[in-house]
Order: sequence, then C-alpha cells, then structure tokens
Amino acid sequence: MLLPAQGCHAGPVQARQSALARWQVAAQSGGMAETLLDLKGLSCPLPVLRANKALRGLPAGARLRVLATDPASVRDFRNYCETTGHALVAVSEAQGVYSFVIQKKA
Repeated sequence: MLLPAQGCHAGPVQARQSALARWQVAAQSGGMAETLLDLKGLSCPLPVLRANKALRGLPAGARLRVLATDPASVRDFRNYCETTGHALVAVSEAQGVYSFVIQKKA
C-alpha cells in the first residue's frame, strides 16, 4: 500500500502516524526490494528533504523510488545525489510525474 505525503497542516499525532507509514516496501524488481515514496504535489525543497529522511532509515544499497511533480526536483535530486554520494540510478517523467530511483551509498 502506498500512502501519499501529508501536507504541513496535519495535526501532530496525524503527522507522526503518517510519517511512520509513509514509506513501505512497494515493489520487487530483479530480486531487490524498492521503497516507494509518493511526494507528488510538494514543492522544493520538501521532496529532497523527505527523501533524505527516508534514506536514513534504509540499509546501505537499498533503493528508494521517489515520485514528484515539481519540475525543480530534477535538478534538486541530481545535486543531492552528487553531494551525498548516493547513486541516482534512474530519472524519468510521464504526464508531469517525475520518478527518481536512488540507491543508498554503502
């Protein structure tokens, strides 16, 4: 099950609950689990900040797929991965939704 990101106006308890459930193993590809983070509708810098938080909870080598609609996220994720050392494995766009696959550095 994929849960959308909550807006900034969620209450404290609601925000904590959604933060715990926001990223979950969503797909198996080539035997490697991939975590899906749906950040559609959020603007810069929130997609990168939320992805960074999700990556902190994943083991080295894990993959995170991020969905975002902010066109600036293309530049933001490239810069983020270059700065942090995580690998930006794939970038694509379909109908205004950008998909980023990030592999956490070892």
